[in-house]
Amino acid sequence: MTKHSYVNKQWLSGYLFLSPALLFYALFLVFPFCFSLFLSFTEWGGFDLATIRWVGLANYRQLFSAESAFLHPILTNTFTFAFGTVAISFVCSLAVAYLIARLRWEGLWRTLYFLPSVTTVVAIGNIWLYMYSPTNGLVNKALELLGLSKQSFLHDPDLALGSIIVVGGWLGIGSSMLILTAGLKAIPEDYYEAAELEGAGLWKTFVFITFPLLRPSVMFVLITSFIGGLQSFTLTMVMTGTGGPGNATNVAGLEMYNQAFSFGNWGIASAMAFILFACIFIMTMIQMALFRRGGVESYE
Repeated sequence: MTKHSYVNKQWLSGYLFLSPALLFYALFLVFPFCFSLFLSFTEWGGFDLATIRWVGLANYRQLFSAESAFLHPILTNTFTFAFGTVAISFVCSLAVAYLIARLRWEGLWRTLYFLPSVTTVVAIGNIWLYMYSPTNGLVNKALELLGLSKQSFLHDPDLALGSIIVVGGWLGIGSSMLILTAGLKAIPEDYYEAAELEGAGLWKTFVFITFPLLRPSVMFVLITSFIGGLQSFTLTMVMTGTGGPGNATNVAGLEMYNQAFSFGNWGIASAMAFILFACIFIMTMIQMALFRRGGVESYE
């Protein structure tokens, strides 16, 4: 057997072993992606492929028109939810990871903080529905004890989105904390010992040593959390149903679901999906550019 034929045989064997995974990828990712892109240029009520009608850019023009609620408030709510949940979960998870790394029974504390992340969003949403209840909810009971008036958190347009953001941020603390804790563990103690010898305080140590060396973990947490925030719809559906009151809590994921499954506007829903995809792609590129340099390897 020649060297060339041996290489070809190895090449074919590799693709043969990869073929089940490639088939799965094509069937469940590539085909739905391409079909959804095609649908975004059509008008279709679902189920019967014979009723698909090509409309070109009409769906996109409709979504970007002044009469459409997609850009505002729906897309605005989506970005507000994403930024809000990421801010809460990142700040809290970084603080928790930093503290847990210095406590006894570190594994126990990590487990306790991670528990909400392995609980279904539906269960979490229903628990917080009870906590936000305007009559006997725990949050309003706490407000009463402080001498403050009760609030209808999920029925007040000014409070509803913020109330859901708090839940979404709290829900994301556990998984982000685990990743940041692993990043903190990867930082050699030599850097901290050198900083202590130089007389650096806790704040300077964090700003000039911990955070720069933690950048890869921070980038991963921010990107995945932000993508999850933009794609979220389950929490809003559980807590407000259709994104009410009005469109106060309506987000892109929930609107896509309603347009496709409630109203049968699959073309509009697909166009929304690709606008959201473009937003996610742009924001991911920006975040990767901001956090490109960093990590332990960059300083060794």
